[in-house]
Parts: sequence; structure tokens; C-alpha cells
Amino acid sequence: MSDTVEKVVVTEAARVLLEELRTEHGPVVFQLSAGCCDGTGAMCFRESSAFIGSKDIKLGEAAGVDFWASPSIAGIWENSQLIIDAGPGSGDGFSLDNGRTTRFLTKAKIIS
Repeated sequence: MSDTVEKVVVTEAARVLLEELRTEHGPVVFQLSAGCCDGTGAMCFRESSAFIGSKDIKLGEAAGVDFWASPSIAGIWENSQLIIDAGPGSGDGFSLDNGRTTRFLTKAKIIS
């Protein structure tokens, strides 16, 4: 992987949604877990209530927000740049974007 490529980036639409959530909830983090159902999508949590496991791996930081993943998921994304975007719809599970008209979307670009 090139040292000049940022591992995690945030689009302007996601930046706007992040600012709304930070205004309401304070500092936030993203987590991508190896769980089933909603656990496999990137979810946004209050930093104070996020459960970051001792073996979780910090994939990167974008727009002042850390992006964490379980070890098995981190390996899958090893050669990818994660692009956090936002679009129409409601977030999943317990993610802070749940119940809104805009939700986070996780996209990827293969890098080497």
C-alpha cells in the first residue's frame, strides 16, 4: 500500500452528518465488526459508549473520527481505502444515524 494514500476518507456529505451527530452527542467513533446482520456495516457510536475491544485495530482517522475494526474485518480491508459517505435512508442497528433521513454508507477503493 502506498504511504501517500489515506486509509479512511470522508466525503463532504458524511462530514455534514458527522457534524450534526457531534453537535448532538459529542465525540463519535466508527466501528466495523465481524458480527452478523448490522454488525458487518460501519456504525457510528458515541466515543464514550463505544466498545473498542483490546484486539480491535484502528484502520485510520478521518474528519477527526477514529475508524476501528475487528481483526478479521481489518484483514479483509487491508488493501482498500474506506470511503465514508452519506445518502438517503436510515442507519442500521444502534448506529447514531439510525432514525434519520440520511445514513452513512461505506464504500471502498482497492489500493496496492
